[in-house]
Amino acid sequence: MEQKDLTLQLSVAQAIVRFLASQFIEIDGQSTRICAGGFGIFGHGNAPALGEALYEARAILPLYRGQNEQSMGFAAAGYAKAHLRRRFMFCTASAGPGTANLLTAAALAHANRLPMLMLCGDNFATRLPDPVLQQLEHTENPALGVTDAFRAVCRFWDRITHPAQLLNSLPAALNTLLDPADCGPVFLALPQDLQGWAYDYPADFFEPRLHRIRRSPPDPSEIEAAAALLAKARRPMIIAGGGVQYSGAVAQLTDFATAHGIPVVETIAGRANMLWDHPLNIGPIGVTGSDSANTIAAEADVILAAGTRLQDFTTGSWSAFDRRARIIGLNAGRHDAAKHLSLPLVCDAQAGLAALGRRLEGYRAPPEWLAHAQDARRAWNAYVARNTAPRNGLPTYAQAIGVVNARCTGQDRIVAAAGGLPAEVTANWRSLGIGTVDVEFGFSCMGYEIAGGWGARIAQAERQPAGETVVFVGDGSYLLMNSDIYSSVLAGHKLIIVMLDNGGFAVINKLQKNTGNASFNTLFADCPTIAQPFAVDFAAHARAMGALSEEAASLDDFAAAFERARAAERTCVIVMRVDPHEGWTERGHAWWEVGTAEVSPRAEIAAARAGIEAGRANQRRGT
Repeated sequence: MEQKDLTLQLSVAQAIVRFLASQFIEIDGQSTRICAGGFGIFGHGNAPALGEALYEARAILPLYRGQNEQSMGFAAAGYAKAHLRRRFMFCTASAGPGTANLLTAAALAHANRLPMLMLCGDNFATRLPDPVLQQLEHTENPALGVTDAFRAVCRFWDRITHPAQLLNSLPAALNTLLDPADCGPVFLALPQDLQGWAYDYPADFFEPRLHRIRRSPPDPSEIEAAAALLAKARRPMIIAGGGVQYSGAVAQLTDFATAHGIPVVETIAGRANMLWDHPLNIGPIGVTGSDSANTIAAEADVILAAGTRLQDFTTGSWSAFDRRARIIGLNAGRHDAAKHLSLPLVCDAQAGLAALGRRLEGYRAPPEWLAHAQDARRAWNAYVARNTAPRNGLPTYAQAIGVVNARCTGQDRIVAAAGGLPAEVTANWRSLGIGTVDVEFGFSCMGYEIAGGWGARIAQAERQPAGETVVFVGDGSYLLMNSDIYSSVLAGHKLIIVMLDNGGFAVINKLQKNTGNASFNTLFADCPTIAQPFAVDFAAHARAMGALSEEAASLDDFAAAFERARAAERTCVIVMRVDPHEGWTERGHAWWEVGTAEVSPRAEIAAARAGIEAGRANQRRGT
């Protein structure tokens, strides 16, 4: 009997686990499993069958015990991002609320183009015991359930209703997880009874397979068009996004910019594409950017947008650029490459930059343009130095960032998300190592910080165990999701968590005031339903979950506490009160379109709306 005729009788769950265990990828010349394991919370919808399969594979696909399904998804996203999308983790949740809790994490992975596999329980395929525990009943559509909600937030979705479907669905799911253009979350709905059904699968379906990330070459005609446009540019600029890192194209970006004398600005996802002091790094662009990057963005005549989806925080709601400027969209995804009638260059960033560089041989931007950009960057560096320096009064986000920055190395990874900290980190952090900054602002998810930091730390332990993972989190996000402090201690994955307490959602309070609104329901002090606000003892709370923790009363205390945290062997939480009103980074902001009331009894709102509408004059409208 030939090998291809051999079969293995396996349950659906066993087949999924065996398939995942047999898929490998080549990274830096070494073969390693694409799936590094997973995060799981068991319930009746996944423990009996999928749990049985995962138990047998526990030595090669480790399962981390989650505390919250949403945070499991965030941890998986943080892991995938730290591994530049070349490895992923799965999440398994029980039917009903356990699965529903993953929706937000799936949306985060979708917005950020991150691979994450969800293996979730579903209603019974036979429907014989219906309605079962936690089942939603739709009388007009009995097949409709909680798992269908994931169709909107996943790149690949399937409900397995027969064991043989895995032969088609698993390879298709893996292709999505590895595809540079279509990468994103994958959801497999697994009916509770079907997980245990047996089937004779072809043995060669589980043979080890070595995968490589596809590098799509550029179309010659698109290279010609892009080169012709750039060759005429007098004020060219490169916007470097997160896709540059995912492609492994950081060196190609640097070589291309150096060869042609073109200034580079970074998106939020593209922070740390270059070190902060590289002469071509002109700073972060956009709403949470820098005066230097936004200055040249407004003057550039040709913009090479590499590996970015051009989110509104990058484009200043499409007001950051000269309306006559031409955009070249270098992206693996055609949708991103063609935004606002950009000249598309649909290809891998590494391949595209190399090909474009060969075609542009001999071209250099006018030296006075680069000198102008570098002058602007020097002025911005001076502002950041003043902004992060100690001063009287309560400490600020920027000052805390400056203290940490001065005590980090190029191996340390920084994680932040949502609230005011992403803007402050983006504007003030000086990148010390390539690809070491993870500011989750694609979906801007409160609660990602600690959970995503845990996932990032797992990846860092595999790649750079000598480095630290430093999490910046505000009190609002901490209160929303903090249980992975406990996870990190349990699993032995040390984090340094900087918890900055500003008494609520201070950045949204700032937005309220900037749009003419009254302070309302953002700071604890401004919540009319709170009879008597009181402070949470965050340090004591963190200690209760096994972390080392302390509260810093000043920047000097904070600096000393950070040094102690670096020397510690387990997760440390440093708590410091910061000013909710003063000390925000006020410079470097591009215009941002936000919804404001067209009519209001408040004169302040009318004035704010007039100011916002005045900024619309520079907004590009689809071109």
